[in-house]
Amino acid sequence: MRLLTALLATTLLATPALAGPDFAPAVEADYAAHLEKLFVDFHKNPELSFKEARTAAIMAKELRAVPGIVVTEKVGGTGVVGVMKNGDGPVLLVRADMDGLPLKEDSGVAYPSTVTQVDIDGTTKPVMHACGHDVHITSMIGTARQLARLRDRWRGTVVFVVQPGEERIDGARRMLADGLYTRFPKPDYAVAFHVTADMPTGKLSLEPGISSSSSDSVDITIPGIGTHGASPHQGKDPIVMGAQIVMALQTLVSREIAPLKPGVVTVGSFHSGFKHNIISDKAELQLTVRSDDEDTRKKLLDGIKRIAANVGRMNGMPEDKLPTVKVGFESTPVTLNDPALTGRVRSAFTSAFGEDVMHVEERTGMGAEDFAYFIQKDLGVPGAYFVVGGTPQADLDADKAGGKPVPAHHSPFFRIDPKPSVTLGTQAMTVAVLDLLKR
Repeated sequence: MRLLTALLATTLLATPALAGPDFAPAVEADYAAHLEKLFVDFHKNPELSFKEARTAAIMAKELRAVPGIVVTEKVGGTGVVGVMKNGDGPVLLVRADMDGLPLKEDSGVAYPSTVTQVDIDGTTKPVMHACGHDVHITSMIGTARQLARLRDRWRGTVVFVVQPGEERIDGARRMLADGLYTRFPKPDYAVAFHVTADMPTGKLSLEPGISSSSSDSVDITIPGIGTHGASPHQGKDPIVMGAQIVMALQTLVSREIAPLKPGVVTVGSFHSGFKHNIISDKAELQLTVRSDDEDTRKKLLDGIKRIAANVGRMNGMPEDKLPTVKVGFESTPVTLNDPALTGRVRSAFTSAFGEDVMHVEERTGMGAEDFAYFIQKDLGVPGAYFVVGGTPQADLDADKAGGKPVPAHHSPFFRIDPKPSVTLGTQAMTVAVLDLLKR
């Protein structure tokens, strides 16, 4: 049996790839033999941010099974770090996020998630992989297995970072605070990827500059003076003040930010009161704030604080009872792809896969990504964050023609085509590592 397996492996390695790098057949074989089962298990058993104990344990086990990787668990909570050394050379960080989302899956796949989990807020919620993180972690294992097999092609150190809490955009910060760049080799480069339902399978996207916007979660607490709804003059209505704040916030982007600078201020939650005829003594707003540069980010956050406080003053609230603004822990700066590193990785992709593999992905929103923390300018670690297509071209064409829409990320209907997504993600990341750490 062992001889047959060895002969089969030799045959697969000797078979020329129809497209992509020369090790593409080995990746395809590994998907059939190992990675597919791993992906299905991850998809069926997602876990919420900072609650990824089972996923982290599996990732640690899988990385330890790869010759030459030293694994450390519980970094920044549930994070896992695997260090693979292969002689002297640069240090490269490869990151994959592993958390799911609080959604009940309705994607129609044959292996849906049916699990529930107690979130960090104490509430039991359904969980699904509605953003493709199951692809990311499966591909990381595929990449590690290929790099162990191809040791003769590279020299240096690869630091595999299995990151928790990306959906709460705080996991990267927690891992750094727990010594990611001091307890382990500090990287010379950092690379990561995200699968997307908006791009066809078989395609990659990588551009210099802005990859993802900044994001800040903001909570506004508005004190009021409660009274009977029939006697509003005897109190101070926090709902009216909240409505005034919501409307005034709309002027921040339209009247205070330059027209060619993108920015978003969205009020996602407005809570106050319990009964028809009672004026409450408090209202609470929850906001998400997005921008593409730190100056705009500061202007928006400063403007929110100014508007909130002055609406309180306008309504006659005392100085010690003015609305308060808190920027929450779910915040991340802009993710910027280093131009030189991006050019080098992109060139490696086109050499391995051909020019046609590259897809110019149009930014249609201001999604955020806390990979940004690993590549902040003051840390001196340039980064490249690329995108892997996850939806068959036929499905995208049907959507464009008015047919069945392709479900968006963070939707209960979200689904990607796993085999081409995992295999291309694995091949592309392996190509990037082999180029950046080539002998």
